Amino acid sequence: METVLTGLATGFSVALDPFNLFLVLAGCFAGTLIGALPGLGPINGVAILLPIAYGLGFSPESALILLAGIYYGAEYGGRISSILLNVPGDAGAVMTTLDGNPMARAGEAGRALSLSAVASFVGGTFAVILLSLFAPVLAAFAVTFSPADYVALMVFAFASLASLVGKSTVKTLLGATIGLMLATIGIDANTGVPRYTFGIPDFLAGIDFLIVVVGLFGMAELLTLVEHQVSGKLNSLPVDKSFVRLADLAKCKWAIARASVIGFFIGVLPGTGASVASAVAYGTEKRISDTEKTFGTGDPRGLVAPEAANNAAAGGAMVPMLTLGIPGSGTTAILLGALLMFNIQPGPTLFSQRPEVAWGLVASMYIGNVALLVINLPLVGLFARMLTIPQHYLTPLIAILAFIGIYTIVGNPHDLFLITLLGIFGWFLRKLDFSLAPVILGFVLGSLFENNLRRALSISGGDWGYLIADYKSVTLYVLAALIVIAPIWLARRARLMEGDNPLDQG
Repeated sequence: METVLTGLATGFSVALDPFNLFLVLAGCFAGTLIGALPGLGPINGVAILLPIAYGLGFSPESALILLAGIYYGAEYGGRISSILLNVPGDAGAVMTTLDGNPMARAGEAGRALSLSAVASFVGGTFAVILLSLFAPVLAAFAVTFSPADYVALMVFAFASLASLVGKSTVKTLLGATIGLMLATIGIDANTGVPRYTFGIPDFLAGIDFLIVVVGLFGMAELLTLVEHQVSGKLNSLPVDKSFVRLADLAKCKWAIARASVIGFFIGVLPGTGASVASAVAYGTEKRISDTEKTFGTGDPRGLVAPEAANNAAAGGAMVPMLTLGIPGSGTTAILLGALLMFNIQPGPTLFSQRPEVAWGLVASMYIGNVALLVINLPLVGLFARMLTIPQHYLTPLIAILAFIGIYTIVGNPHDLFLITLLGIFGWFLRKLDFSLAPVILGFVLGSLFENNLRRALSISGGDWGYLIADYKSVTLYVLAALIVIAPIWLARRARLMEGDNPLDQG
């Protein structure tokens, strides 16, 4: 503990330097704006600004503080378009749309935005505290996860989808399957064989996540607005001055606490990230708390769970990056590259050999989380007023954001046609009452699942028994089975008890 306190004292002396403090605030604010733009997300924000931070001659600690501020600022900002426009800012914000957007449509945009800001603050702060206290120990545990354990983790995540969203379990699983199918498009990394490319060269590299999320959510939302406008059903959304209440925080406190724990520990596992953490946290909370079947209709607990989880996962992903030099997510992979550009080698000795870098970053995360709460809460009313824009103006605005955002990042006209086709497909799925979240999650988790399954079978020489050779794998498979079986058993038991109740008979 003494070492931690000494390190934090060093870190705060670095982070509270006026220039570094300015970089923290600038990074948080810029990250919030970047995260709010549909499809951009933290990984693109950090990637775009990395050359600027390096080119301006910043010291290593200053550059890392700026980029980290953008990272967790974008995790905050991703909720804005998710709640207001039903278009996720990034993969970690997909689950936020499920209850956040219904709250906005019910005239509670301010309440939803402020609740999500508080949940993000708690999740992020919880992650930084654990990062400070237990980073080396947690990193050592994380690297014991073999490819077989990751396969089990993906099975657990898919099992969580079974009753996660939507009214129909079958449609939810079909949606996840569609996402898995989209994830297989492109050249097979192991065999070099093109899969489902239909002779189109642009499909050889696969489909980028940005294309899928902007197409299925952004363009599908646009087509829905156009449909309502043509049919005369386009109504303005109500906007009131609602704000977070103490009663809301009391109702959601355990949801935030559970999601923060889940998000952090999943974030520590290299290669998982906020999308897995938010999905598992939402599924867990739904099973624990959704006794009245209100999740998916605007339940605050369904909003705060993924928001706390994805911000906690962002902090958790820093653990293996700093202590082992293993990126925990796509964004931390870019941060790792930034350290290497400055000739700093992350690893177990980083905290002792370069304390100004390691502890300065940790201290800046404490400051950044407070700054983000202070920045975001006063702006809740301004963000909510976006819903007062007449929706016939909102339609071209979404189109402009989608097309310019995609073309700026990807730079391929083919992808503009692709997001249009995916938008039509997403609109069609909506008409059939499919939830689009399982499609996105199936797409995100699909490559993780396939790559780790292939690695596991390569290591074992094709022996499938390797997948259940470790206690961690077995534990995750058992939990996955319980997730699927327990609700069926409990429902059957409840029906039997109702049938045996003498008060219900004649």
